[in-house]
Amino acid sequence: SARARRRALAEVAGIKASLVFMESPRRLAAALADMSEVLGPREAAVGRELTKKFEEVRRGPLPELAAHYREAPTPRGEVTVVVAPAADAAPASDDDLDRRLLEALDGASMRDATALVAADTGEPRRRVYARALALKGKNQ
Repeated sequence: SARARRRALAEVAGIKASLVFMESPRRLAAALADMSEVLGPREAAVGRELTKKFEEVRRGPLPELAAHYREAPTPRGEVTVVVAPAADAAPASDDDLDRRLLEALDGASMRDATALVAADTGEPRRRVYARALALKGKNQ
């Protein structure tokens, strides 16, 4: 399901390496949309029929690839998506984490909200979870 896919993406979002996914051609557009939402505007490449006669590769930021495959006919053959590592950024402030957590907690479990905020910010999950617990303590 889309929810399970987004949760899995959130879990790997903080990995400081390229991410490689094998995807079904019929789910490619939805998967790219979820990757764009969860992983942000990272550079990526969508490869079709790699190592075969009609090999094809399209590169660009995830939002552009998601838009292209939303409009394009369903590709045929084997599809591989390679997503670049997240860019290093300055650590998020406690106030920024708190704001993001409050937004994410509206309609999501603490675990899911923590995973999403950790993926969005690149902060360690442990730090984000500690902020979520501190927020919970303030709101009781």
